[in-house]
Amino acid sequence: MFIHQTVRRNRSEFKITSKECPYHTAEKADVLKEIYRAFGERDFMIGAYFSKPDWNSPYYWSERWQHGDRNVNYKIKEHPWMWEKFCNFTFNQVKELMTGYGPVDILWLDGGWVAPENRGQDIGLDKIIDMARGYQPGLIAVDRWVGGKYENYRTPEQKIPEKPWDYPWETCMTMANQWSYLPGDKYKSTRELVHNLVDIVSKGGNFLLNVGVDGNGEIPPEGIKIMKELGAWMKINGEAIYETRPIAPYKEAKICYTRHKSNGKIYAIYLNDEDEPNPPSRIMLYCIKPEKGTKVSLLGYKGNLNYKRVGNGILVTLPASFVKNPPCGHAWSLCIF
Repeated sequence: MFIHQTVRRNRSEFKITSKECPYHTAEKADVLKEIYRAFGERDFMIGAYFSKPDWNSPYYWSERWQHGDRNVNYKIKEHPWMWEKFCNFTFNQVKELMTGYGPVDILWLDGGWVAPENRGQDIGLDKIIDMARGYQPGLIAVDRWVGGKYENYRTPEQKIPEKPWDYPWETCMTMANQWSYLPGDKYKSTRELVHNLVDIVSKGGNFLLNVGVDGNGEIPPEGIKIMKELGAWMKINGEAIYETRPIAPYKEAKICYTRHKSNGKIYAIYLNDEDEPNPPSRIMLYCIKPEKGTKVSLLGYKGNLNYKRVGNGILVTLPASFVKNPPCGHAWSLCIF
């Protein structure tokens, strides 16, 4: 769960608890604290999203000059005292996140253009991360799009790599079109999101899925509906997703492969076509060369399946009852063990 910190310690009135904001009198006005508490109670890892540029800060976008783009709007070498104030402001913001809200697992830094090589925008990340890890040992840092020792994993946005990468990565994608709430926004189908999840996991990635909340902090009904459908699919097929690792050839035809990191079970996940509401009666696995005694099962169905060797692979027959009335849609998972 990634939450954008909006509380500004002593240095800005741009905060939800400002007297200009009607919500400041609410019992739970510190929304970040409440969200962290709720997710912590359910044993979720906590990721704090923090945007390195702050266009509300007069030390990033000074009122003395116009701003032509999203970068700092003055020359840092000519006004070092202003940049130092911004660096101190940023340091204290992150410190507040690391000390005021309990355990934090990930510090997810956005705004990759705030980097030393771009107009000298060096915010002193060494000092910031050392401080953060002093309060939160084992903290994962994601200085996205920058590279180096503080981009502990990569974050491709709205896309999935064609092939597995040899370093940790996570696709960041919206459930609809926009990152923020937009009335009438078009949502991706549950089928598309299930297929994206399977594609990502089969290549060794993680899936960060965004849904924008409305002005009342509510998730739109369409978003809730999709999340429930994703949850229903995962309830049946989660074994092929959780604690798995990629295994070559990763994907062939309409099949994606994963392997459990501990017990070595291989999963072949069949992705349906848009006009294919039911699974086929037989599925060909071209790259599976089972040893004698190998068994094949189907998640959501009790019992083992019949299969026969065909060339270098196997042809698996699915139960007629499963084909006629599958427990889920969008994709079906075979287990080879």
